[in-house]
Amino acid sequence: MPTPAGSGIHKRPLLRDNVFETLRDAIVDGTFAPGEKLKDTELEKWLGVSRTPIREALLRLEHAGLVIVLKSKATIVAPYDVASTVSSQQVVAAMHELAARLAVPAITAAEIAAMTAANVRFERALMDLDVESALSSDDDFHSVFVAASGNPVIREVLEQATPVIRRVERMRFSSFAARDSVAQHDQIIELAGRGDAEGAAQVSRDNWLSLRFIEDP
Repeated sequence: MPTPAGSGIHKRPLLRDNVFETLRDAIVDGTFAPGEKLKDTELEKWLGVSRTPIREALLRLEHAGLVIVLKSKATIVAPYDVASTVSSQQVVAAMHELAARLAVPAITAAEIAAMTAANVRFERALMDLDVESALSSDDDFHSVFVAASGNPVIREVLEQATPVIRRVERMRFSSFAARDSVAQHDQIIELAGRGDAEGAAQVSRDNWLSLRFIEDP
């Protein structure tokens, strides 16, 4: 779709991370469609920032596999690609497996309660076909282990790899196909409550690997 209407949605200059996150989210949520050309001048007007942070953000998005910079210097939103999506999925699954293995030995009752509440919200959102709430609740659930792991590199890797599979997850969460994740989340909570780090790690990995990419959406 065309660059959203309006100008200078951020009235004050953004940090480069804010520009990156805004553009990343616009690609993940479909505001910018696969194959769409991203024009610097239109992005400058929309975001209310200079070209420099935009170009830096686009470079990061290229590294994340969300945009393609062509030889003509044009930048387009990357099309869906099964191979690259599966590669990102494998990395994300491995990171969440590691996060669970590190977090569970020190998990608190409050953190278990936070995961339980997030999964309740997740299930309700799936039943309501509320994709945004489902994604947010799923993030809330998995972020507990990531934060409790004490390893900041895990978060950094996930921030780069996760957006590639989020575009496909949006379609899965718009149907009832993701309901199996609710049961997997419950199992993770049970294993974490028992202090079974290895079991929680394996189910966390399986949960992320359960998303299938048979063909390009």
